[in-house]
Amino acid sequence: MSWYDKSIGDVLNELDVDIKKGLDTTKAKERLEKFGPNELKEEQGKSFFKKLLAQFSDFLVLILIAASLVSYFIGETQDAIVIIAIVIVNAMLGLYQEGKAEKALEALKKMASPTAKVIRDGKTIEIDSRELVPGDIVILETGDIVPADLRIIESKNLKIDEASLTGESVAVEKDAEKILEGDVSLGDRVNMAYMSTIVTYGRGIGVVVGTGTNTEIGKIATMIQSFDEEATPLQKKLNQLGKILGIATILICIIVFVDGLIQGRDPLEMFMVSVSLAVAAIPEGLPAIVTIVLAIGMNKMVKRNAIVKKLLAVETLGATSVICTDKTGTLTQNEMTVVKMYTNDKIIDVEGVGYEPKGKFKLEEKEISPNEDKNILNLLMMGALVNDAELVENGGQYKIIGDPTEGALVTLAAKGGIDLNSLKEKYPRIQEIPFDASRKMMTTFHEGFFENKITSITKGAPDLMVEKCSYILLNGDVVPFTEDLKKKVLDTNINFSKQALRVLAVAYRVFDKLPEKLEPEIIEKDMIFVGLTGMIDPLRPEAKEAIKLCKEAGIDIKVITGDYKETAFAIAKELGLVESEDEAMMGDELNKISDEELKEVVKKVKVFARVSPEHKVRIVTALKDNGEITAMTGDGVNDALAIKKADIGISMGITGTDVAKNTADMILTDDNFASIVSAVEEGRVIFSNIKKFVFFLLSCNIGEILLVFISIAVFNWPIPLLPIQLLWLNLVTDSFPALALGVEKGDPDIMMHPPRDPDEPILDKRLLLSVSFQSLSIAAASLLSFWWAQNTFGTENLVPVRTVVFATLITAELLRAYSSRSQKYTLFRIGFFTNRQMVVATLTAFVLLLAVLYVPFLQDIFYTQGLTFNEWRIIIPLAFIPLVIGELSKVLVSRFNK
Repeated sequence: MSWYDKSIGDVLNELDVDIKKGLDTTKAKERLEKFGPNELKEEQGKSFFKKLLAQFSDFLVLILIAASLVSYFIGETQDAIVIIAIVIVNAMLGLYQEGKAEKALEALKKMASPTAKVIRDGKTIEIDSRELVPGDIVILETGDIVPADLRIIESKNLKIDEASLTGESVAVEKDAEKILEGDVSLGDRVNMAYMSTIVTYGRGIGVVVGTGTNTEIGKIATMIQSFDEEATPLQKKLNQLGKILGIATILICIIVFVDGLIQGRDPLEMFMVSVSLAVAAIPEGLPAIVTIVLAIGMNKMVKRNAIVKKLLAVETLGATSVICTDKTGTLTQNEMTVVKMYTNDKIIDVEGVGYEPKGKFKLEEKEISPNEDKNILNLLMMGALVNDAELVENGGQYKIIGDPTEGALVTLAAKGGIDLNSLKEKYPRIQEIPFDASRKMMTTFHEGFFENKITSITKGAPDLMVEKCSYILLNGDVVPFTEDLKKKVLDTNINFSKQALRVLAVAYRVFDKLPEKLEPEIIEKDMIFVGLTGMIDPLRPEAKEAIKLCKEAGIDIKVITGDYKETAFAIAKELGLVESEDEAMMGDELNKISDEELKEVVKKVKVFARVSPEHKVRIVTALKDNGEITAMTGDGVNDALAIKKADIGISMGITGTDVAKNTADMILTDDNFASIVSAVEEGRVIFSNIKKFVFFLLSCNIGEILLVFISIAVFNWPIPLLPIQLLWLNLVTDSFPALALGVEKGDPDIMMHPPRDPDEPILDKRLLLSVSFQSLSIAAASLLSFWWAQNTFGTENLVPVRTVVFATLITAELLRAYSSRSQKYTLFRIGFFTNRQMVVATLTAFVLLLAVLYVPFLQDIFYTQGLTFNEWRIIIPLAFIPLVIGELSKVLVSRFNK
C-alpha cells in the first residue's frame, strides 16, 4: 500500500489514531501482537552439518569417496586413508565462505534506531524502537535516526539524509502537506520518511505506516535472503570439467575391467586396476591447488587495496565485462563542494575538493585573493553566517555536522581564510526566519555587519531570490538591479545548472533596528543581491583514469544512481562515458518497460537516474541475461540488493555501510574506483594461471591413464603403477609445480584484450591440442621405460620395473612443468629460471622422489627400490621427451591458429 498519495486526515483515519493523543497502551499492545516487533526477521541459516554435507556433493569428490571405499574393502588401507584425507581437507577449505546473508542482516539490524520518541496516551515518551507499531505518532528532531517508515504529518524545515537508501547526496526537503500522485520514486516522496535515514535539519512529526519487514529497508533484507548464491564462472567450468572426467573415468574403468576379465585376469587384480585408473584420472590436488592459488591472489589484492571475501570471486573479476557503479561516494566523493562563484559580474573558479579548507580562487585562470575583492569577501562571509552547519577537523580529516549544502558554504569561507568562530562572534545571530520549502529561502539577522545597524542575510533559490532583490552589489557599491543585470544573473544560473551544479543565491538587507514583525513577505524583499555559488559532489580524482583503463580492457561502465538525471549525465559526460542525452534514462521510465525490453535498453543506455533498489536489481539481471559478467559497486543500503545479485559485488570500505560490505564479495579499502581495475587485472592473471595448471595436471593425468590403459588393454602387460604410487604422483609431484604455475606473472598485454567469453571453457581448442600433445608424449616416454624395464628386470618381480616407470614419469612431469609456464612463448623467450617458485617446487619434488626411492621405510610403503646409474641414464633422456615435444607444439599451435 502507498501512503504518499493520501492526505494527512485519510492516513490518520485509516490507522485509527489521534494526532494529539497518539495510540493508547492497550491498542499499541494489540497491534504489537498483530504486526510483530519492529525488527528485521532472520531466516534460520543452514546448520554446520548441512554446510559440511554440501561440500561432498561434487561429482569428482563422490568418485574419490567410492575409490577409497573400494581400496579399503580390498585391503589397501593406506590408499583409502590418503584418498579420504584429501576429501576432508577440501571440505574444510570450502566451509569458511558460508553465512554472508546472515551478516548482511545483522548489519541492517544495527542501522535501526535503538529508541524512538512517541506520543502515547497523550504523553510524549521514549520507547525501544522494537515496540513501534503502525499508527504510532513519532517525533523527529535533528540528528535522529528514523525508527520506522513514516507518513510525515507535520514538518518544520525538515530535511532528511537518504543517501544510504536512495544514493542522493543532498538531504531531501520534506513537506507534510504534499499529496503525491501516480507512481513516485523513493527519492521523490517528500511526505515520507524511511527507516534508517537521518534527520539533518529541522523537526517533524510522522505516523508509523510500516514496521520491520514491511519497511523499505525490510524489503531489502527480505530480498537479500531470497537471492541464492549463484555458481561463479570458474565453479561452473570446474564442475563441468569434473563431470566429464568423472564419466570418462567410470567408462574407462568398466572397459578395462571387462577387458581384463575377457583376458582371464584375476577379478581382484582388475579391481586394483580400476582403482588405479580412477586415481590416475582424477586430479586429486586440483581443488586444493585452485583454493590455494585463489588465496594467494586474495593476498596480492589486499596489497592493492582490495579485500576479497569469497575465494572464487577473485577469478570472476577477471571475466567482468560490465561494471555497474553507483555515483554518490563511488565516482564522486559524497562531499558537496563549491566550484564556481558569480559576483561583481565575474565568474570565479574555486579549487579544492571535499570539506578540506584548501583551494585557490581563480579569475580567468589567474589566482586572486578573496580579501582583495569586497564582493567576494561579502559573499563568503554572508554564506557562512546564514548557515547552521559546522566544519569539524579530526586528525587531519574534515567533516560536516549538518546539511551538506550548508557545509559547502562553510568550507568555501574557510578556503578564503575566514576564521569561522571569530566571524560568528563578530557578527552574532540575533534572530532568524527558518528555511521553508514553499519559499525556498532562509534568513538570519546579525549585529555589527554595518555599524549600528541590523543586517538580514538571505540565501535561497536563485530565480526566486532575483525577484525579491531591487539592488545589486557591484564593485563594493549598491546600485539598482536593472533588468539587464537580472538577465545576466539568471543566464549564469542556467549556465551553472547545465553543468549539474546546485546553485544558491545570497542577498542582504540593512535595517536601523530589528523589525517587530519577522515575516518573510516583509523582510525578504527589496534586498541587495550579492552573488551565486555553484556546488557539486565532485569526482574522485582517480575515477577518470580508472574508467579510461576499463575501456581499454573492453569493460563497459553503467552509472546507476538515485540522483537526478541532469547531475548523473553531467558526471558521466565529464568521465567520458556518454555523449548524448539518449544514453541516460530515468527510473520511472523503467517502470513502463518489460524485462525483455530492458535487455535491449541496457545495451545502449549508460546512465540510469532516480532509480530504486528494485530498479538496480532489474538492470543487473538484464545485463546478466544478456550474457554479461556483471560487477556492481556501491556503498549504501540501496546498493545491497544489486551487489548481492551481481556476479561480483563490490563495496566501498571507508564510506560503505555495513550492509553493503557484508553483502559484497569484495571491499575496496581505499574507496578508489581505480582499485577495481587492479583487481580485474589480478583476476585475469589468476584465470590465466589456473588454465596453465589445469593444463599441466590434466595432461599428466591423461598421460597416466594412457599408460595404464595401453599397458593392460593393448599390450597385455602388468599394471605399470600401483594406486599408492599414482596418489604420490598426483598429490606431491604434480601439486608443487602446479602451485608454482599459479603464481606466474601475467602477460604484459593482459589488460589490452576484451574480457573473455564467459562460456569459454577452461580447455579451449588451443589447450586441448596442447593437452593431446603432452599426454601422448608422457605416455610414450613412460611406456618406453616400462618396455625397457620389463626386458631388463623381467616380470616376476615388478618392484624394480615399476620403480623405473615411477621415476621416469615423475622426472618427465617435473621437466615439462617448465614448458607449461606459457601457452604462447617458448622457454627461450620467457627464460628457464625466471619463475623462482618453479625452480624451488621442482627441486623439492625431485628430492622427495629420491627419498621415496632410497629411504628404506618409504620403499616399503611405496613398493620401490634404489636405482643405479645404469637405470638413470635411460630415465633422464626419456624424461626430456615431453618437454621437447611441448616446446615444439607451441610453435606448431601458433602456426595452426594463424
